[in-house]
Amino acid sequence: MAGAKQTQRVLGADWGMSNPPTTGKLEAELQVREAMLPAKLRDWRAKLSTKAKQEKRFRFYSLYGLVGDPETLRAAWMQVRANGGAPGVDGVSIEQIEKEGVEAFLLELGSELAQKRYGTGAVRRVYIPKGNGKLRPLGIPNLRDRVVQTAVVLILEPIFESDFLDCSYGFRPGRSAHDALEVIRQNLVNGRCTVYDADMEGCFDSIPHDKLIACVRMRVVDGSVLRLIKQWLRAPVEEKDENGRPRRRRNDKGTPQGGVVSPPLLANIYLHWFDRVFYAKAGPARWAKAVLVRYADDFVILTREVEGKLRKFVEEKIEVWLGLRINREKTRLINLREPGQRLDFLGYSFRLDRDRCGRKLRYWNMCPSTQAIARERERLRRMINKSRCFQPLPNLIQELNRHLKAWSNYFRPGYSRDAFRQINSYVRLRLALHLRRHSQRPWRPAQGTSKCVHLDQLGLIYL
Repeated sequence: MAGAKQTQRVLGADWGMSNPPTTGKLEAELQVREAMLPAKLRDWRAKLSTKAKQEKRFRFYSLYGLVGDPETLRAAWMQVRANGGAPGVDGVSIEQIEKEGVEAFLLELGSELAQKRYGTGAVRRVYIPKGNGKLRPLGIPNLRDRVVQTAVVLILEPIFESDFLDCSYGFRPGRSAHDALEVIRQNLVNGRCTVYDADMEGCFDSIPHDKLIACVRMRVVDGSVLRLIKQWLRAPVEEKDENGRPRRRRNDKGTPQGGVVSPPLLANIYLHWFDRVFYAKAGPARWAKAVLVRYADDFVILTREVEGKLRKFVEEKIEVWLGLRINREKTRLINLREPGQRLDFLGYSFRLDRDRCGRKLRYWNMCPSTQAIARERERLRRMINKSRCFQPLPNLIQELNRHLKAWSNYFRPGYSRDAFRQINSYVRLRLALHLRRHSQRPWRPAQGTSKCVHLDQLGLIYL
């Protein structure tokens, strides 16, 4: 969106990319995203962005009317509908709202906002598996709350985007994980090979509400908007106990993961202040010539030499000033020029490798991490297992193709050929087993045709 600066890209043939993503593509996607909004809402967002850029200390005080405007709510509904998602605690689904009438739903919601009768519902707690085997808690708001949250984001986003620094990449329009990875690669090439790889423990669940609201108030002082945000932060969380009975509790800290406004916008607003002190005159960007790359709550610091002063600065600002926790067991200080060292970040591994052609050269290898490949193999194992024998093979291959295209699109930058070969081989191995148990008689390909050729004829793609 307006206000988000784009990172210079230098991807090219050394990445082995046939169609590297470019800043122009991101800008085009951003323009399409803005073009889909109503003209009046686009005009409001442009004016808010311009005002925020021109007056860095200005506090916006009259935004609630824009949030509850029919145009904003309609645009918010379209985004919620496009994102899909499961129903919240009240069980109301997108299909149910469409059946009963979207206009009536939005009219009632706008009336509640205008008359200050709106109140947030409980958040449904679900758990999804993490890469390390643990579970990540998610909070699913009701659809009506998601629509209002999206409306607030549409109005607040251009204000805070004008303040966010270039070192932040997560949950920001026009920015991607590939931007962050490219900045890391460039700094490694330029000699910043000593890396402080930080891991924050339960960041989103630990953000103090009072400090977060104070950060929002640095730019927004509209009391009605602030009350909406406080409602969502303190919304009761409902989950099932061991007997399957629902129980509710309220949070006194943290931003529920899974919502629209939190953590995407609120967490960035809070962690932005770490970005600011890092790049301030007294920060390590000046005295250590260090570079910060942050994607949501994951960040790395690249420098030529890490001093005890830098570690102390990070721990003091994160733990004492922001009130968050650093996981010291997972936080590492590594020199990537040392043999065997690697940096894992956003699914990729960075390491200094020897030239494959036998020359006395070394290059910065950026490839899918071991954990990312293991997670993909586990996902494919679940997609191709005994319980799917009933599914016709062409339908299964179509589903696999969609998944493989999405996975390979993310891991296309860098040197991903070996990882792609592993996945190609694993998919065909699983499908060969699938064919053998697809019927009571062992399956055999036609004479003169191999299993791989048969799968190719059915349309299975190669990465």
